[in-house]
Amino acid sequence: MSVEATIVPAGVVDAGEILTVQRAAYLSEAQHYSDPFLPPLTETLDEVAAVLAGPSVVLVARVGHRLVGSVRARLDGDTAHVGRLAVAPDHQGRGVGARLLTAIEHACADRAARFTLFTGADSAGNLRLYQRHGYRIVAHRPDPNGISLAVLEKPAVSPVRSDA
Repeated sequence: MSVEATIVPAGVVDAGEILTVQRAAYLSEAQHYSDPFLPPLTETLDEVAAVLAGPSVVLVARVGHRLVGSVRARLDGDTAHVGRLAVAPDHQGRGVGARLLTAIEHACADRAARFTLFTGADSAGNLRLYQRHGYRIVAHRPDPNGISLAVLEKPAVSPVRSDA
């Protein structure tokens, strides 16, 4: 029997678990690109804690007491920059990433006109996930280590407002 993940806002106390899941999740990307210095792998505990203490929106997925995924968004004007979507390897392929992506969009919907994110240009599974959720590739750019990134965007769906 599989237990559904619960998605909740993250707190500073979650920093260590978020970092652990993030490093485990991004290891396959590092292997794919032969780059052990991807930013999600070199981010420190203090840096994660600072994000959690700051203005970013950070959500986590839990199965029981175990943190199995996380995602964050930083608002800049009317744009929500989504990043660090990570799911523990043993929970990948179960819809946790899709649920986290939908949840972060809902959490920012009242403040964002569009969402943007990036992933490795050769990360077919990631690109499929984002495209299924309405994201479209708008540009390619290299990361600081020269890896080609696909930049994706999608407009926010405006909530229906009643003038009554």
